Amino acid sequence: MKMLWILAMKELRDGLRNRWIAAAIIVLGTLALVLSLLGSAPTGSVKASAMDISVISLASLSVYLIPLIALMLSFDALVGEFERGTMMLLLTYPVTRWQVIMGKFLGHVLILFIAISAGYGGAMLIMTVATDASMDGWQAYVSMMASSLVLGAIFIALGYLVSVLVKERATAAGAAIGLWLVFVVLYDLLLFGALLIDEGQLISQQLFSMLMLISPTDTYRILNLSMFDGVSQAAGIAGVASEAGMSSTLLISVMLLWIITPLIATLLVFQRREL
Repeated sequence: MKMLWILAMKELRDGLRNRWIAAAIIVLGTLALVLSLLGSAPTGSVKASAMDISVISLASLSVYLIPLIALMLSFDALVGEFERGTMMLLLTYPVTRWQVIMGKFLGHVLILFIAISAGYGGAMLIMTVATDASMDGWQAYVSMMASSLVLGAIFIALGYLVSVLVKERATAAGAAIGLWLVFVVLYDLLLFGALLIDEGQLISQQLFSMLMLISPTDTYRILNLSMFDGVSQAAGIAGVASEAGMSSTLLISVMLLWIITPLIATLLVFQRREL
């Protein structure tokens, strides 16, 4: 555990030195504050608090922004070390390959944790103080922040898998962009396109729900829009997730599986890769 922490602190220092943390805080904080202030305006719904509206807006934002930040953090985490020749030097120290992966992962998750806590958390505090908005719905907001961190961890793990499979940083960058496009844009387009051409109604609600669980971004979106009553009612999907058999436990389990599987695959490939 000591070695994991040392490696994690190295990644955190690199993030500070490269201005990654500052840039992520500014981007997340600015957008979150704007959306939260817009969400604090009257909505005409007595059941939806300003926090609930903010959760809906920020969950939609996070689906695009958090995976992108996570992939930019992680796409060259391994291939970059190989290109610079520092991976061989690192492994001359008393550190195993799995410790390298997990130490880097912990460090990058810490970077994302700081960015989300300062960006989204700061926006919530400013909104509350500046507009005298009610704190009703703060549980949904904090849950959204936590699930955003999990979403980021998923794409950090996917970025590592890309980074260990390719030979050049440029290839890793292209593959990372491709991953972002597939999970954030193309998969949903293909899924809804299939619904439009499904004139025979072969895709049942149950099958559609299972297909949505294939994408971590869709799982994240469903989790945040269905976990709390105020948010689900404001989003107009109250009861949809429960009717489809998608409990919070199932959704959280799917997201955790999306972290574990790429990390295990990365470890297996890294163990066999020659330096």
